[in-house]
Amino acid sequence: PLFLKNCLVLVLLEIHQSGPLKMLDCNVTTSVGESGQCVCEVFLPDTSFPADRVESVQEDSKDFSLFPPQIQNMTSTVNLLESYDKSNLELIRKSFAELQEKLEEYIGETATREIITPCFFLSSGNCNHTGILSISKPKVVQVNGDLSSTYVYGCWGKDSKPDPGYESMYFYGGYSSTNYGQYYYLYSDYEKLILRSYFKRYSLSYDEGNNHIVHGNAMYYQAYSPLRMGKVNLTSLQLEYRVITEASERFSYSFINDQHLDFAADEKGLWVIYASEQSNGKLIVGKINENFLDIEERHTTSVYKVHATNAFMACGVLYVTRSVDLTTDEIFYAYDTQTSEEKNLNVPFQKFRDQYSYLDYNPTDQKLYMYNSGYYVSYDVRFNKE
Repeated sequence: PLFLKNCLVLVLLEIHQSGPLKMLDCNVTTSVGESGQCVCEVFLPDTSFPADRVESVQEDSKDFSLFPPQIQNMTSTVNLLESYDKSNLELIRKSFAELQEKLEEYIGETATREIITPCFFLSSGNCNHTGILSISKPKVVQVNGDLSSTYVYGCWGKDSKPDPGYESMYFYGGYSSTNYGQYYYLYSDYEKLILRSYFKRYSLSYDEGNNHIVHGNAMYYQAYSPLRMGKVNLTSLQLEYRVITEASERFSYSFINDQHLDFAADEKGLWVIYASEQSNGKLIVGKINENFLDIEERHTTSVYKVHATNAFMACGVLYVTRSVDLTTDEIFYAYDTQTSEEKNLNVPFQKFRDQYSYLDYNPTDQKLYMYNSGYYVSYDVRFNKE
């Protein structure tokens, strides 16, 4: 190839405001690339158009488009802060610190989602995983439907096997004592739950404890005298009972009394968790036959019930929690009912308040529902991909 060592290049730049075309000097170097092609480099003076910098800005702008509107709208807050005088300097510093903290938190959460989302958020009913990986931060929905600070015990959540047309239904029951319940409420959807606008209110006979659950348009609950399972059809309000002869009233969870029968539901069906004298207070999980309200299989674990704060089922696995400190609990134990395999775990999660009376998993949305000292709280559950 023929190379030009030095040359004068005429670069035409159209300036829209001024109109005339300008000719600028530049340097040109030539060389041969690795594959034998001719490489020509043009060096323009600083007054020329900064194409390389424009390209860099264009690439960076793509990243900024990923930020949510609340981050983009920070400019309005900054403009407001600029109007403050020196007497508000401390407020300005505090506001900037809060903005910086929000930005860093968002960036961190974005990075976490990019790693976790493809692997660990599974479709409802999917059990192709090896167990729970982590629990999200708590989402505090609001105070209970009775607006009562004394109703520190209770339950809330969704139907874990809803009838058609009731997929969005929520239930709630709150009370000041574990010895008996007050009323239970049904809400057609989340908005009605927030507005406390129920479509049905009912009470239960011989109601005790608060680890109730709604499954298949029926509420399952603990009844007393004698200790037994109770079931109420939410349409007809017809009641059924079944005594669990080996279940003991001696053992309850560490946070609360009278929690002898803990009902749970997951992708595999309906369960009840309890302890007996024969098991020396160790947790037993029983699979419930919904048609006959009877226990069709039992599994005894190695966990002493009074050391646990609560328990729930997910994909046929029993998960047991315990308190770490005033703000943290952890899932410390798992029992697989299909393989009888036991595992020690360390899956921490934050608590809104120290003690809670209700914790249940719902397979329809893969969330944990907690009743925490009178407040509705929920968590997202992330699973290890198989």
